[in-house]
Amino acid sequence: MAKQTNKNGLEGLGVLRAVVEAGSFMGAGEALGLTQPAVSRSIGRLEARIGVRIFQRSARSIALTDEGGRFYESIAPHLRAIEEATNEAGRSLAKVRGRLRVNVDPGTAQFVLMPRLGPFMAMHPELFVELAVRDRIGDLIRDGIDVAVRLGNPEPSALKARLLMHTRVVTCASPEYLEQHGTPRRPLDLEKHRCVLMRDPTTGSHFGWVFVRGKDVVPVNVKGQIMVNHFGPMLAACLAGQGIAQFSHLHVREALAHGQLVQVLPGWADETYPLYALYHSAQNMSAKIRAFVDYVVAITQDEAGGAAPRRASRRGVFRDNRGARAADK
Repeated sequence: MAKQTNKNGLEGLGVLRAVVEAGSFMGAGEALGLTQPAVSRSIGRLEARIGVRIFQRSARSIALTDEGGRFYESIAPHLRAIEEATNEAGRSLAKVRGRLRVNVDPGTAQFVLMPRLGPFMAMHPELFVELAVRDRIGDLIRDGIDVAVRLGNPEPSALKARLLMHTRVVTCASPEYLEQHGTPRRPLDLEKHRCVLMRDPTTGSHFGWVFVRGKDVVPVNVKGQIMVNHFGPMLAACLAGQGIAQFSHLHVREALAHGQLVQVLPGWADETYPLYALYHSAQNMSAKIRAFVDYVVAITQDEAGGAAPRRASRRGVFRDNRGARAADK
């Protein structure tokens, strides 16, 4: 009930301003798209609420009373400020500017967004982008996040989820590691190798490894002396020859192209994970969010290497940096 009262109060003040500027109830009604009786009723409700008669009415004219004149003089500056704030909000919806907060997983931040953000910033010089690089998506509303770009199937929520692409899961090692320890020829050979493991925050253990070739699915009980909870240390350990690790191809394609890493068991790499953009309802979406989402769509569509047919993960789970593990469809 209080919200309705506040709403009606603001509407009544707007009608009051229109009557003063038009000099009549009829003129105010024409300016506001209301009938003359509707304007009169609105003014009557305002007078009843504040306990002051605002207008002297006659058959041919109206005039502010002394009390009404003083009341209007006191609120007029605030009405102008409200109007200016409303106009400013409307301009913000139409113009790409201000602060944009983006939640993104570490690998996507380092290898997808940051190398390609320059042209976007040049197109929008009034925009300030803040990247919140996190292993987990968290609560976008509570954290004040405008949009997220995350690997993995999103959990059900009120957020709008836009699929950007699918990327293969690749198993990699450094040339030095393979030279010293040999190259696995089949998935179960990995049980004899050192692996760099990614911690599952829900269990405290590491994420399981599964290898997919067509309809064949082989789970492997990998082991290792190193477990991390972040993409960066996992990549550093793999590059340093400390073990075999699994990555999104999107994040290691350059290391593979330059020979820093070698893909292991490339014939068993049919598992894919999706990359999504997540944001609040598209209704009244601000220009800055719309522009950023459109740009991310464009740059991910340009990704050729590692893009794969839309084939879901066979193990069906993926939490944030190795996915918000969700059931296969």
